Amino acid sequence: MKTILFQGDSITDALRVKTARLNLPGTETGIGYALFVNAELGLEYPGEYTVINKGIYGSRVTDLYARIKADIINLKPDILSILIGVNDVWHEFNFGDGVSAEKYYKIYSMLIEEIKDALPDIRIIIMEPFALKGTETEKWWDDFQCEVKKRAEKARKVAEKYNLEFIPLQDKFDAASQTAPNEYWLRDGVHPTAAGHELLKNEWMRQFFY
Repeated sequence: MKTILFQGDSITDALRVKTARLNLPGTETGIGYALFVNAELGLEYPGEYTVINKGIYGSRVTDLYARIKADIINLKPDILSILIGVNDVWHEFNFGDGVSAEKYYKIYSMLIEEIKDALPDIRIIIMEPFALKGTETEKWWDDFQCEVKKRAEKARKVAEKYNLEFIPLQDKFDAASQTAPNEYWLRDGVHPTAAGHELLKNEWMRQFFY
């Protein structure tokens, strides 16, 4: 049995941390795309995969790096999926505590290097940060969009630097927003709805079995 570990911020967390406090069975992977992946793999490939979600809401790449040992290396996953970057932007606009694009790239690179050193056979999938204009992004939209694109470019460069798999997502949400309003996919411009999480799941599965 292979272990798949999902890492990231609230998009990956998808209420996992909050529901865990209630000790509700079946919520270990949250209620987002990690759950959808778990469900599809469980149905189509019974007993072949164990899915773990360790995404934590509010995380920036620096926060993910701080918990690299406990929440990545010690778990020894066969496959690691990372989606991180929007809070590196959002926290700057909200709290003045963001992570610059250059520092994002530097810390992301350190993260990958240490993971690969500890787990040389691991398969790593990097997911592109994304955003749409919405209630939480519209007041800064031009600058916010520009900064998210910078983190997306850096995430792609990290994938290229270490020969990792990369899942483009911004263009998928841009295309989806032409079929239904932005809030249909990302309820506030950042956090996916059920349809948005299904989009993420589909893109992830497409890459996983590429």
